[in-house]
Amino acid sequence: MKFSVDKHEKYVVLKLRESKFTNDNTPKLKSEFILLNAEGYHNIVLDLSAVKECNDSQDLSSLLVGDRLCKSANGLFILIGINGVVAKILEMSNLDQSLTIVSKLDEATDLIFMEEIEKELLGSVDKG
Repeated sequence: MKFSVDKHEKYVVLKLRESKFTNDNTPKLKSEFILLNAEGYHNIVLDLSAVKECNDSQDLSSLLVGDRLCKSANGLFILIGINGVVAKILEMSNLDQSLTIVSKLDEATDLIFMEEIEKELLGSVDKG
């Protein structure tokens, strides 16, 4: 699976460079989620704007891996750039209910920074 990784201090953006989401290419994506999490990235933004085809909700199971890893690390897993075909499969499989989906990267980064500020504020209240 081809993708680019853009690492920032508080989050990482993974942009898929494949037009199809299939059982053949999703294991590499799962591995990348695990690797990024092990490197300390708890907030992952996955850009699916290049994906035009997904035949099966099973292909999207790798998204749940990313979501679980981020949540267990007290972070966020956010999808951006979802087209109609992928959105329909996410809806049919009810994944749209459990995954965080926004339309653009700036919305995703706003969410991440708001969450980080909230954690810092709650942390300072607990200590005080």
